[in-house]
Amino acid sequence: MFDNQQSYLLERLERLNAIGIALSAERDNQRLLEMILLGAQEITNADGGTLYTITQDKKLKFEMMRNKTLSMSLGGTTGKEIPFLPLPLYLEDGSPNLTTVAAYATLNNKTVNIANAYEVENFDFSGTRKFDQKTGYHSQSFLTIPMKDHESKVIGVLQLINATDADTGAIVPFSIANQTLVESLASQAAVAMTNHHLIDGLKGLFEAFIELIADAIDQKSPYTGGHCRRVPELTMMLTQALIDAKTGPFKDFTLNENEFYELKVASWLHDCGKVTTPEAIMDKPTKLSSIFDRIQLVDQRFELLKQQAESAMLKEQVEMLKDGGLNQEKQEKLKYQQAKLDAFNAYCDEARIFLQHANIGSESMTAADLQRIQDIANLQILDAIGNKVPFLSDDETYNLSIKRGTLTAEERQVINNHIVVTISMLESLPYPQSLARVPEYACGHHEHMDGSGYPKGLTREQMSIPARVMGIADIFEALTSKDRPYKKAKTLSESLAILGKMKVDQHIDADLFDVFIREGIYLKYAQEFLEPEQIDLVDLSKIPGYHP
Repeated sequence: MFDNQQSYLLERLERLNAIGIALSAERDNQRLLEMILLGAQEITNADGGTLYTITQDKKLKFEMMRNKTLSMSLGGTTGKEIPFLPLPLYLEDGSPNLTTVAAYATLNNKTVNIANAYEVENFDFSGTRKFDQKTGYHSQSFLTIPMKDHESKVIGVLQLINATDADTGAIVPFSIANQTLVESLASQAAVAMTNHHLIDGLKGLFEAFIELIADAIDQKSPYTGGHCRRVPELTMMLTQALIDAKTGPFKDFTLNENEFYELKVASWLHDCGKVTTPEAIMDKPTKLSSIFDRIQLVDQRFELLKQQAESAMLKEQVEMLKDGGLNQEKQEKLKYQQAKLDAFNAYCDEARIFLQHANIGSESMTAADLQRIQDIANLQILDAIGNKVPFLSDDETYNLSIKRGTLTAEERQVINNHIVVTISMLESLPYPQSLARVPEYACGHHEHMDGSGYPKGLTREQMSIPARVMGIADIFEALTSKDRPYKKAKTLSESLAILGKMKVDQHIDADLFDVFIREGIYLKYAQEFLEPEQIDLVDLSKIPGYHP
């Protein structure tokens, strides 16, 4: 008989150890709580049980209820809500609620073991008796154990009902041995719950910090804040399409929950280095923008140039008329001078319109455009002391001659340096193993498949699939973005044509681009984030490099 008891106790200790190990590995809060309650029922052979957690307003919340006899499963992973209000730890007058056994155990940080609820007088079991009358159940033995964290703070309560004799099935009191085992389980459970809450809290803090960085960039520049938020959405869309692929080059590609989260974090942080980029460069809307758009000075200069030309003509006419009357020859000369002035004024007006257009920036400027800028620059205008100087300064000519976009080579280098800063920032962080690849994923979105990108000149073979995914997401978002100061938002067909050309030029991953088109990721993203006028009809057969 003694050997049987030893064997039974050893079996329960082994089961307690197994449950404790499982508790430490569980990451889902509802499954964790369920595991605690079911494990306690199993160890004590209890028929029923309830698990409470303490709320911020000092109440015991019903998290889950289980009862074998009544086939009751509420709360937890069942999805069935518990129809009972939380139990107050303090009464309306502020006094402690010591008549409710679960509240008493919480407030006194003390286990309560009741052999028969119908025979005790110092606790109020009227609610239990009403429940029994309604259901035909008989609630007899109770074991109520507070769950304490590492600081001995009660964070929840475990209550078991009706210990059952394993041989006869009779309801018996909870033994001291069972109480000790459940107290041990409750202690392990509280640690597991605390760790879970701590992990969730740190994760929430980390995510809030990431969003804080995006908000900081948003405050610094509204033109990139939206980008920081939209790229993660597009990255996740394309990645999920790869995970779902059943055929093709990505049929074996998969990411577990932690790896998927790792990529999401990386996509949020991919442009964090832009916090150091001067907004005057990051938001440069036109080629001549500095503190203000200097095209206004050029416009005024054209008017001054025309006035100076008119003044020179009038001076010449005055000198001519001083020599005598207005004969036929002089009349013809006056007409010629006026015509010449009119032609010059017309040239100035056309040149002004041309420079205004050139200042906006475009996909490219022709050699003829660049020569015309130089010709205008070479016009001469009188300065404040009457010296002839070039119409445009060297800096104005240099900026207006930008072939693509609005940034000079030097400004482009400053912009490009954001990825170097991003790498430096991200590689300096002490990541847990589950986030170790964040820098690699986040910092490769400007690399090209042929090795011509920056900052490291990586080739396709040197890059992971998630890093290549982010490259496409970053480019497509930028092409379709409606909040850039230097360009209008492109339509779907325009954006896909440019992206297709980048596939042909080996700037983006060809296989990823095909999935992006074939699975309609571009359209799914467009319907959520683009303006209706951007969503035009896309002819897949006209996309460079794509074969439907």
